[in-house]
Amino acid sequence: MPKTSRKAPTADEIAEMASRGEDVSSYFTNKFTVVRPVRRVNVDLTQGMLRELDERAARFNISRQAVIKTLLGRALNEEREQKRRPKRAG
Repeated sequence: MPKTSRKAPTADEIAEMASRGEDVSSYFTNKFTVVRPVRRVNVDLTQGMLRELDERAARFNISRQAVIKTLLGRALNEEREQKRRPKRAG
């Protein structure tokens, strides 16, 4: 008789196993990504800005939101770096 592969349990099945007191530690890798809380905001943009954002999104095959987050993140990082640099006299 051929050996059959066992399907991985669902999250609900693992939760049920844990509720019964079974050891479920083998289902966890301890490798995770911290996801920070997200707040939704509304931003008013001109048609020209939206057009430029959409062109960039199409060029990189990503969403408009991803473009906005990337550009905003870069701008904030740049400003943060400028604040850290000592000012030169002269």
